[in-house]
Amino acid sequence: MSWAECRQGALRGPHFLQLLLTTRHANSSFKLLRMRDRSSFHYLRFEEQHCSMMKMLHVFLVLALLGLGTGEEGARLLASKSLLNRYAVEGRDLTLQYNVYNVGSSAALEVELSDDSFPPEDFGIVSGMLNVKWDRIAPASNVSHTVVLRPLKAGYFNFTSASVSYLAQEGGQVVVGYTSAPGQGGILAQREFDRRFSPHYLDWAAFGVMTLPSIGIPLLLWYSSKRKYDSPKAKKN
Repeated sequence: MSWAECRQGALRGPHFLQLLLTTRHANSSFKLLRMRDRSSFHYLRFEEQHCSMMKMLHVFLVLALLGLGTGEEGARLLASKSLLNRYAVEGRDLTLQYNVYNVGSSAALEVELSDDSFPPEDFGIVSGMLNVKWDRIAPASNVSHTVVLRPLKAGYFNFTSASVSYLAQEGGQVVVGYTSAPGQGGILAQREFDRRFSPHYLDWAAFGVMTLPSIGIPLLLWYSSKRKYDSPKAKKN
């Protein structure tokens, strides 16, 4: 409100001056309200843009995940190789177990398990085969295979992994993988294993026979002496 307007209002009367001030205050309040409405409008537009950007981001992430899932379709095998014996002993049976799991979305075809890590001069096959095939392994299922070997020599041996080959999809390329490896372990000699873990029945029997004279002879001497002194003496007439 300018000085000229105040002077003109004072000349016309106090009522006109009050009306002029009220009008100016209303105009300023209206301008402030318009500014607030405009800022609120900009804020709403910003929120709408943010929501639309988040929706677009979610759609993009879903499409990316669908693309990854489509790219990973097919069979996927996980295989393990483990020793079931606590100790590997020369001349005694050693049991191996192979487990193959299909964690993929379709059946694995023409699955072949091959283990060439046991030389025939070091191990003999008691039962089972080191090369085995399956026509198919259904998704979310597993198969097991057991082989019994017999170590022919004592010493350290490195139990390495076996190979697994299969078709992830019908008409696809051959996929080659490997099982887990038990690692290096020792094969005990038969005599060493018996010395550590056998019940030693013969040893205890031999020990008893050897200690029998040292216990039995003093016992016999004591018994004969006791019998001699405990016998009653004949009375003289």
